Amino acid sequence: MDEAKLIRRAISGDREAFASIYMLYRDRLYRYAYFKLRSSDDAEDAVSDCVVRAFTAIRRLKNEKAFPAWIFRIMYRVCAEMIESKIKRNADENVDEAIVSVEDSHMSVELSEALDALSPGTRDIVLLSVVAGFNSREISSLTGIKASTVRSKLSRGLAKMREILS
Repeated sequence: MDEAKLIRRAISGDREAFASIYMLYRDRLYRYAYFKLRSSDDAEDAVSDCVVRAFTAIRRLKNEKAFPAWIFRIMYRVCAEMIESKIKRNADENVDEAIVSVEDSHMSVELSEALDALSPGTRDIVLLSVVAGFNSREISSLTGIKASTVRSKLSRGLAKMREILS
C-alpha cells in the first residue's frame, strides 16, 4: 500500500496503518533526534514521545501530503523541549555539557566538533537537510525561515563543516 493511503487510513483511526507509517519514518526520526540530542537514549525517548504525540493528534492532520513536515515539526519540538529540560536540570553546568554527554555519544569526535562549530539555527538546518532529507522549502515550513535563507545557511554551514573536516 502506498504511503498516502496509509496516512489517510491512519487519519481515519486505523492503528495498523499508523504503525506502518511509523515503520517508514522511525529511522529518519531517530537519526534526526540522535544528531540533535547527541545521545542514543535521548533519541529513543524523543522518537517515542514524538510518535505518541503524533498518534494522539493525527486525526487533526488535514492533508496526507503534509505528514512528513508535520511529524518532523513534532520531533523538532520534542528535541527542543528535551534540550531545554536538560539545560534547566543542569543550570550550574556548562550549556555544552548539558547538551552533549561525551561518554554516551557514538558520533565521531570530528563530526561532533564540526556540528558544534555551527550556530544552533544553522545546525538545525543542516540536520533537517542531511539527516532528515528535507529540501529548503520543507525546512522553511518547519522552521519559519525563508527558503532562500535556509539555502544560504545550509550552503555556508556545509562549507564550514567541510573546512573543519578537511
